[in-house]
Amino acid sequence: PALKMDQALLTFHNQLTEEVQVFYTSDYCYKCVYQRLLTLKPNRNNASAMISTKFTLTMRVESQTRNATLCRWSQTYGEGGHYSVWIQMSEATSNPSCTHTVDKRPNNAYLPLLVAALLLAIIALLFVVAPYIYRRRCTSKFIKTICCQGPQYAVDDDGGHACEAEHNTNKAKPTRLRSLDTFRGFSLTVMVFVNYGGGGYWFFQHAPWNGLTVADLVMPWFVFIIGTSVVLALRSMQSRGVSCLQLLRKITWRTVVLLMLGFCFLNYSPRDGPLSWSWLRIPGVLQRLGFTYFVLSLLQTFWCQKEIPLRAYHWWNPVQDVVLYWPQWLIIILLETLWLCITLLMPVPNCPTGYLGAGGIGDNGLYPNCTGGAAGYIDKWMFGDNMYRYPTCKEMYHTTQPFDPEGVLGTINSIVMGFMGMQAGKIIIFYKGMNVHILCRFLVWAVILGISAGILSKCTRDGGFIPVNKNLWSLSYVMCMGCFSFLLLGGMYFITDMKGWWDGQPFIYPG
Repeated sequence: PALKMDQALLTFHNQLTEEVQVFYTSDYCYKCVYQRLLTLKPNRNNASAMISTKFTLTMRVESQTRNATLCRWSQTYGEGGHYSVWIQMSEATSNPSCTHTVDKRPNNAYLPLLVAALLLAIIALLFVVAPYIYRRRCTSKFIKTICCQGPQYAVDDDGGHACEAEHNTNKAKPTRLRSLDTFRGFSLTVMVFVNYGGGGYWFFQHAPWNGLTVADLVMPWFVFIIGTSVVLALRSMQSRGVSCLQLLRKITWRTVVLLMLGFCFLNYSPRDGPLSWSWLRIPGVLQRLGFTYFVLSLLQTFWCQKEIPLRAYHWWNPVQDVVLYWPQWLIIILLETLWLCITLLMPVPNCPTGYLGAGGIGDNGLYPNCTGGAAGYIDKWMFGDNMYRYPTCKEMYHTTQPFDPEGVLGTINSIVMGFMGMQAGKIIIFYKGMNVHILCRFLVWAVILGISAGILSKCTRDGGFIPVNKNLWSLSYVMCMGCFSFLLLGGMYFITDMKGWWDGQPFIYPG
């Protein structure tokens, strides 16, 4: 059969006089049980199998008669390649050995990605250079129109006036925060790309369980942007005299719209009519975003600082954007404490307390039905089978239990992620006009969150106290994404709002 994307052909040649079996496991799969790939009959028999090229594979060849492992190796195979493994007696040691050969060289799977990156770089360069050249041309015409007094310039010069208007327009400061719109548009662009497969590359798809890929970055960015936007928008409305009741009506209406869109659109099925009752999924992305927006908006509505205090000296001035919002911080700390207690201390039937693994064949196959630990157990208790049935761990870990990455416990940390975005909005408000202070505080928050994430995860994928996990929205994942978000927003703020080197095109248009 023809090889598909991320596949290679591996042929085994058994030169021994005994039957052998070949087992494999992916190095990305944490403590996974070896799976049988094929069985080879003795006396110069061969067999082929298609294998995945996404991650490094560890293979071993075992003899049933000797009850021993004949050879073992780890290798990353190339897409479209044909490989052979010769199982034979070694002349030097008189013991079985495995010899590897390449029958057909693999394809360069990353060449299309390199070409696309070069094209995007050229387009980005054009977006930067073209406006600069246009402004230079307009400036030269404008100067010529003003300075030259000859009769040929006495009449109205349409080009000069047009460029003058352009010049004046460029001087006018934008009323919106360009960096935030650019950040939002960039997130939307990445979301569309990864949702349409990301070219089939594994790092543009969600991680099987622990770890980070490009696809895992998008939703936390959106949640962070929601938090920042809530602070800026609600403060603007409150300064215009909008009452709390009007704000509550507006917030509630938006939340209901998001919840209904998520519930109806994601459960749509032409076979079942407007709603797919046979595949009904209660949690969802829009549902989580809607609920997170509702909670963040309530925090900002009832416990906000409506007036920035005069800049008199207080001991807490360096952290005034934190101290003045202590009721919000108290609520967030209580929510995070609740997440930690439930996740790490809640007993789950037939599962170890505090289990954070994928279950299935992971963790030596000891907990096959414990996918997600307490988070999975609560979701199954609340929603039954009405949740996501194809989690990202299903293929690699061979799980059988449904698990929803937008479940109940993860929503708590989604609120925490949004609150970090709110903190960014407060910094922008409190230090308005003090760009260096804004960038410094963004950097401080990024460092604090990054170090915290590194400690919790021990800077490893699977070996930390709380691994970075998008499915669970673990605390280390939220802190890691908060670090990235502060750095990215700070970088865009410096380039677009502070220096004006970039107007945010093309990302500012969808943002």
